[in-house]
Amino acid sequence: MSECTHDCSSCSENCSERDPKSFLEAPNAMSSIKKVIGVVSGKGGVGKSLVTSLLATAISKSGKNAAILDADITGPSIPKIFGINEKAMGSEIGILPVKTKGGIDVMSINLLLEDDTAPVIWRGPVIGGTVKQFWTDVVWENVDYMFVDMPPGTGDVPLTVFQSLPIDGIVIVTSPQELVSMIVEKAVNMAKMMNIPIVGIVENMSYVNCPDCGKQIHIFGESKTNEVAEKFNLPLLAQIPFDAKIASLCDKGDIERIECNPIAPALDKILNI
Repeated sequence: MSECTHDCSSCSENCSERDPKSFLEAPNAMSSIKKVIGVVSGKGGVGKSLVTSLLATAISKSGKNAAILDADITGPSIPKIFGINEKAMGSEIGILPVKTKGGIDVMSINLLLEDDTAPVIWRGPVIGGTVKQFWTDVVWENVDYMFVDMPPGTGDVPLTVFQSLPIDGIVIVTSPQELVSMIVEKAVNMAKMMNIPIVGIVENMSYVNCPDCGKQIHIFGESKTNEVAEKFNLPLLAQIPFDAKIASLCDKGDIERIECNPIAPALDKILNI
């Protein structure tokens, strides 16, 4: 170990003198953001963007101002889910987020690219820098709850978000399989190592309701999520079923028109952060 210079900004060591707040980035001077909630998972394909969209929609319909920072730079899907086709504009004070039809503020890399299908072939530091800019350069006005849709895993972007943004809590998304539940433990342990509060767990793809008898059919077998939740003393906030209506709303960009939001059981927990 080299001699300490007490300059944490240029040091990779994790020592007792390092102040966790030293990495926090200041938001745009015109921004006002009350609560920041990360939506994470240790694995891809479990529905983080869906859960993010449902949470923001539920918060917005409760009368609060919601926003989504899409930190999944290489796989952005938030604009598609909300049917956003226009691009973000800038002014002398910063980049302006695009509002959904229901009034949710959104910033995503696809709102800056000319072609929505163009791949983002960037290395980690550039991706991390872009996520920081979504916080520092975007004007987030009068936001009560911001949801950060993160890419899967415990790598560069989750680390950047946890260190650079004042995260008030995270929601961990999983699916019923034991394999995914094991990977969720990685996300739980990362949050604990970084002193990030965990709001609870949301299980997606929990079951299918039989169209004839209404019985719940557990396609992936009996859920293992309850075991993980109990192991870490975390609440299971909601269980989202396979639902063709929800999938159709996402495909049409009309998620805000959802009538029976399966994330509703988690709303009180979010509002009480």
